[in-house]
Amino acid sequence: MAFGIYLIGYCILIIGLAIGAHLLHVPPKWIGVGILCLVGIGIARGVTKTREKDPTSRG
Repeated sequence: MAFGIYLIGYCILIIGLAIGAHLLHVPPKWIGVGILCLVGIGIARGVTKTREKDPTSRG
């Protein structure tokens, strides 16, 4: 559940940045590249921050 909330927030951030870049007349090709990079970073960070620790097995 935490991963979904994190991903939704990150998507809102990406949309805001893309709209801002559009208003600054950045070419659409570069906006797309930025979106792809940010989506990849968001997924990697989300998985890292929300994954549960594996219990250490003692035996």
